[in-house]
Amino acid sequence: MVLLKKEKLNSNLGKILKQRRLMVKLTLHELAAKSVVSAPYIGRIEKGERFPSASVLRKMAKPLDFDEGELFTLAGYLPPQAPTTENETGIGRLDPYVARVLAQESVNVQYAVVGILSILSSLTKHIEKE
Repeated sequence: MVLLKKEKLNSNLGKILKQRRLMVKLTLHELAAKSVVSAPYIGRIEKGERFPSASVLRKMAKPLDFDEGELFTLAGYLPPQAPTTENETGIGRLDPYVARVLAQESVNVQYAVVGILSILSSLTKHIEKE
């Protein structure tokens, strides 16, 4: 059972990283060059075949326009935390009610929601720049 949860986390994180890479318009090789992580290894992470260490995630965070803490939370290295005030979130302003409800969900649901919100937040930043 634990193995299935870990495989699902690997797959979800890989999908989120690939979506982000495509959103910031980087090829696998461009991300590899910017992060100094090999392209084949990044590809295996994106497919859910490998799970990145904190060191690898730290290298990939900036080229993917992720906050390190946000990426570590998505990977499960840091626990998702509900904000205590309106301005205390890792992914922008999250309504306190939504944060409380989210905190009651399973960790997998929290990771999925945080990933989706992170992608949406980044997308709006890119749209505002244009």
